Amino acid sequence: MMQAPQAKKINKVLEKHGDLRTDDYFWMNERENPEVIQYLEEENAYCDFIMKNTEDFQNHLYEEMKSRYKKDDASLPYFFNEYWYIIRYEKGKEYPIFCRKHQTLEHPEEILFDVNQLAEGFAFFEVGSVAVSPNNELATYSSDNVGRRIYTIQIKNLKTGEVLSDSIPNTTGKAVWANDNEHFFYIRKDKNLRAYQVYRHKIGTSAEEDVLVFHEEDDTFDVNVYKTKSLDYIFIASSSTISDEHRFIPAMMSLRSGKSFILEPKIWNTL
Repeated sequence: MMQAPQAKKINKVLEKHGDLRTDDYFWMNERENPEVIQYLEEENAYCDFIMKNTEDFQNHLYEEMKSRYKKDDASLPYFFNEYWYIIRYEKGKEYPIFCRKHQTLEHPEEILFDVNQLAEGFAFFEVGSVAVSPNNELATYSSDNVGRRIYTIQIKNLKTGEVLSDSIPNTTGKAVWANDNEHFFYIRKDKNLRAYQVYRHKIGTSAEEDVLVFHEEDDTFDVNVYKTKSLDYIFIASSSTISDEHRFIPAMMSLRSGKSFILEPKIWNTL
C-alpha cells in the first residue's frame, strides 16, 4: 500500500498590520524549488494510485460531459468598426477560430486566427484576447502555453498574414490601441501575478523600449486599461475591494510629442 507523502514543516512567521501568523508550509510557494516539485510529483503519484480503480468511471463521466457540448458552436456575431466578428469551432477541433466579415454577414469570411494551428506542438495553449487596430490592418493576440494566465502579446498584419517580430512577455494579455494605429497599451504582472504596471508599446520596437505609463505601488490594488465606447478616451483603472481610481487621456493624443498623460491625471475616488 502506497503511503501518502508528508510535506516537511518549516516554521515561518508572517506579520501584517501588527498581526502574527505562522505558516509551516510557506516554503512551498517557491515554484522552482526542486523539493517543491518533487513533493508535488509524489502527491500526483499518490492521487493516481488511490484513484486508479475509478479510471473507467472518470472516462465515462468525461465522455458524457463532452458529448453535451456542441461540436460546431459559434458566438453571436457582433459589429464593430465596419466588421462583424465571430468566434467559432469546427467538429474534431479543440480550439476556437477567430474570424470576421466586412459590413454584412453575407460577405466572405476572413480568418484572423485559427488557434488550432497556433496550438500545434503544445500540450496546452490558450489565446487570451484579440484586439484589432482602428484601421483594421493589425491585430494583437496574446497566448499562454503553460496555464498560469501569463500571456505573451504578439502582432499580426491582417493584410499580409505576417506575424511581426514584436513580442511582449509577462502580461495580462489585454491590449488597447491608441487611435494612431502605431501604439497600444498593455499591463504587466508582478511576481504574485498582480496586474500592477501599464506600459505603452510602439509597433516595430523592442519590448525593452516600452514606456512605463503607470505603476500601482499599493499591492491591494489591481490595474486595468480600456477604451471608452466613444473610442475617444483611454482609461486606466486602479481598483481595490472598496475604492477605485481612474485616469484618462484622449485616444488621439500626440504620442510623437513624448508627452505623458500621467503628468496630469483625472482621478475619481469611489469609497
